[in-house]
Amino acid sequence: MTMHRLKKALIAVLVVSGTLGVSAAAVQASTLDSVLAVSKSKNDAARNSQAKIDKLADETRDLLSDYKTVTKQVDGLKVYNTRLQKQIDNQTARITEIDASIDQVTVISRQITPLIIRMIDGLEKFVELDVPFHLEERQQRIAFLRANLDRSDLSVAEKFRQVLEAYKIENEYGRKIDAYKGNVDIDGVDRDVNFLRVGRIALLYQTTDTEVSGAWDQASRSWVALDRGEYRNAIMKGLRIARKEASIDLMSIPVAAPEAK
Repeated sequence: MTMHRLKKALIAVLVVSGTLGVSAAAVQASTLDSVLAVSKSKNDAARNSQAKIDKLADETRDLLSDYKTVTKQVDGLKVYNTRLQKQIDNQTARITEIDASIDQVTVISRQITPLIIRMIDGLEKFVELDVPFHLEERQQRIAFLRANLDRSDLSVAEKFRQVLEAYKIENEYGRKIDAYKGNVDIDGVDRDVNFLRVGRIALLYQTTDTEVSGAWDQASRSWVALDRGEYRNAIMKGLRIARKEASIDLMSIPVAAPEAK
């Protein structure tokens, strides 16, 4: 009986002991799960934090790159603005000079118009006293210049240029040989003639039948007859040269002797 009770007690102890072991294992398993859950949570938090750090690092790197780019652009703009300011200063100074020049031009314009008139008067007098070649053409040129004086659509500069051009043409006459047709009063008869002009040193004529020749005498301001046998062929030769029908060659023509001063 006693033995039987002891066995029951032992079984009861073992049962209690087993129950306690199972409870302890369950507690340990629950604690381990909590530790693992906390560790996983920390790892997840660490990964999220690292992702944020990496993102911030990338954004910082991009911002730094943008800052360097903008800094270079600012430096370039500073250099450009400095050069541009120098150009503006130069243009401002130039504008000041132009304004001063405009004021001077107004004064010069008032002074140059009387000069142009005097130049035209001088040119007209020169043509009047010069050897009478192309007389109508030269007189028409002077009339054209006088007519332009009152034109409002022409600037003073253009009027002055035209007068200078007329002077240039007159100057060129003295360096060229020329042949042209015209008329001369010979013994009261108006005859068709060929004129030969050698600069301003000789103006000759020869009738179209080559029978009569003459020369302009500047001293008497009249035509004088020339010896047919002495100058007929020379004038014919000069006319061919002037018309570019013959090569340049020496010519024997009457030339007025220079006056003693």
